[in-house]
Amino acid sequence: MIASRDRLHRDLRSLGVRAGRTLLVHASLRSIGPVPGGAASVVAVLRDVLGPAGTLVVPTGTADNSDTSPLHLRAIQGMTSEEVARFRAAMPAFDPDTTPSTGMGRIAEEVRTTPGAVRSAHPQTSFAAVGRLASSLMGGHAPDCHLGESSPLARLYEAGASVLLLGVGFDRCTAFHLAEYRYTATPPRRLYRCVVNFGRGQQWWEYEDVVLDDSDMDRLGADFDSTGTVRHGRVGRAHAFLFPMAAAVDFAAEWFFRHRSLSKCDIRRATLT
Repeated sequence: MIASRDRLHRDLRSLGVRAGRTLLVHASLRSIGPVPGGAASVVAVLRDVLGPAGTLVVPTGTADNSDTSPLHLRAIQGMTSEEVARFRAAMPAFDPDTTPSTGMGRIAEEVRTTPGAVRSAHPQTSFAAVGRLASSLMGGHAPDCHLGESSPLARLYEAGASVLLLGVGFDRCTAFHLAEYRYTATPPRRLYRCVVNFGRGQQWWEYEDVVLDDSDMDRLGADFDSTGTVRHGRVGRAHAFLFPMAAAVDFAAEWFFRHRSLSKCDIRRATLT
């Protein structure tokens, strides 16, 4: 069954997406089904439903810009130490204007490359946005803050954004990570490394930030879903979830406080490295 633009528009409206909203979207184009025009059509429909006063936001992270991420480790598997050194020396610095996202999907890439889109500046966990609030939401993303108070997630929380999971599960809900910065005054931290250019040429840069762990977010999502806050529906063939971001983050902070302890938090489970 082909998902036409008209059908996608009706499905999103039936789910509860409204004009003027700020919407953080995680989406799988394949799950939606065949769409004439592909990702460009899906983004066009989302923008049309949100209208000129709305803002569409997507994650555009670059997890491969690292020397410890699973993506990087797979890339260097089987290399000699000399080959690894050459590979790392050739890794390009993150450029918010040109660096493609990795593993974020075609819909996120379509938003990132849309004329007028604004991308945040974090070298590993950037976001991109189009619409009325794009610049204010994407500005000020500190390079040593993945997804905390100096990231677009905090600005989205303040703006009363909603989250749309389109053909993906709660384990992909980036908003939950903001709660990892909030559930305790001293969340566990670790070192991260990536390739940057802060105007002094390309360099490897190391910084410390909160451990990001999505290993229990399926359970968290199921418990959050049971509160009745989440709206369910179909967009094309994809199962979709729509919910207020602030409610999700507040619930997650309390859930982490009850279900996680610092003694059990293993930094080896960190997934955004």
